[in-house]
Amino acid sequence: MEGTKKHVSPVLRENTAYLKEALGVDKSFDVIQLNVEYAEREMALYLVDGFVKDDILHYLMKLLSSLDKEQLEGDTLAKLVKTYIPYVEVETLDDLDKVVDAVLSGPTALFADGVDKAILIDARTYPVRGPEEPDTERVVRGSRDGFVETLVFNTALTRRRIRDRTLRMEYMQVGRRSKTDIVVSYIEDIADPDTVKKIKEALSKIDTDGLPMAEKTIEEFISGRHWNPFPMVRYTERPDTAATHLFEGHICIMIDGSPSVMITPTTFWHHLQHAEEYRNKPMIGAYLRFVRFLAVWASIFLLPFYYLLAVKPELLPENLAYIGPNEVGELPLILQFLIIELGLDMLRMAAIHTPSALATALGLVAALMIGQVAVEVGLFINEVVLYLAIAAIGTFSTPSYEMSLANRLVRIFLLLATAAFHEYGFMLAVTFLIFMLARINSFGVPYLWPFLPFNLRAFRDVLLRSPIPLKNRRPRFLHPKDPDR
Repeated sequence: MEGTKKHVSPVLRENTAYLKEALGVDKSFDVIQLNVEYAEREMALYLVDGFVKDDILHYLMKLLSSLDKEQLEGDTLAKLVKTYIPYVEVETLDDLDKVVDAVLSGPTALFADGVDKAILIDARTYPVRGPEEPDTERVVRGSRDGFVETLVFNTALTRRRIRDRTLRMEYMQVGRRSKTDIVVSYIEDIADPDTVKKIKEALSKIDTDGLPMAEKTIEEFISGRHWNPFPMVRYTERPDTAATHLFEGHICIMIDGSPSVMITPTTFWHHLQHAEEYRNKPMIGAYLRFVRFLAVWASIFLLPFYYLLAVKPELLPENLAYIGPNEVGELPLILQFLIIELGLDMLRMAAIHTPSALATALGLVAALMIGQVAVEVGLFINEVVLYLAIAAIGTFSTPSYEMSLANRLVRIFLLLATAAFHEYGFMLAVTFLIFMLARINSFGVPYLWPFLPFNLRAFRDVLLRSPIPLKNRRPRFLHPKDPDR
């Protein structure tokens, strides 16, 4: 029955009978039960093949096999843990259900006859890739390491950059069946304790079988607003980016099995910043940020605004009349935009599933299909291809992949509203977008801060890449315990 604690018995065969059934020893080839005898005492080892460091376990077994009966007399548990198992990560448990969960996570469990506790030896390892630079967050100059799929590696990569004694890595498990390991990371002397409490409570309330999609499943549970396309958390695969946000007072969530770390809480503007801006001189970084903002705004507003001017040429002054289309084309203009939008998304999905050896061929096909041939047969006019190419470049310039997808949906919504009601539709749709963003909160933080509510100093730091020596205050919206850097 749920909530009933199954204690470890001093009788070994009672423990082995329970664990054999609970772990499915005879049903799963990789769950191993080793019945051994050390110091004339029956013992049993439980482990998952593939999770165990063989050399360490063999060394410990060799030491135990050399023990005499007299060496384990008296307090057997204390002698094993403190003397005869020379390993760093050793603990004891008296709950068999927790032992089962622990063994499935990787550690080895040792049971001895006459001992009413299990000894957990955390000599586990995982097959991993090396910490290489993430594809989506490349920089010209900077570190080349990135988070991997193993939780303990990610915490080590973070601690390498933050040696503060108040850096906390709080461990949790989520998922009734998956028992996925999660770490909530924050600097205790900086982070707002109320926000930390909210995030931990939101994580503890997650009730699901497992986390097959790791961080995305977590986001959907803790952020809500399932029909809101804008990301409520920021993802990063760079340890230096995560460390920067921890120093500001953010809270990071690391999930075992995922190389992406979630940063909370975040605002709209966090998704438009990139490490490259801080790897250059302040003036260069400010220029790069300006260009990126220009590209992002173009990806959202350029197509709807061009369509409005194309269908309402009287809004254009005479010296800008060349902006409008020279030819109408065989299809209505709005249909051309929608077809090419869908075509670009098809191309993006095809690129994901195309082997790298065929990527060049795919690019040639796309260039011919969407470009020259499509214009020559009259499917598109030249201006549609030009302006959508600019919008696509802006989409790819958006640092956050999640934000770029949200902006694409917003662009289509603005296009449809403009096609339906022309200038009134464009203005109403933009107003609706601003109101929607203004109403969003991320763990109590206004999504458009510092634009709404307005904060001049903070908004200046959003628009301009300020020199680091001048950024001597942490963001106010995080309510940091230590506001000074």
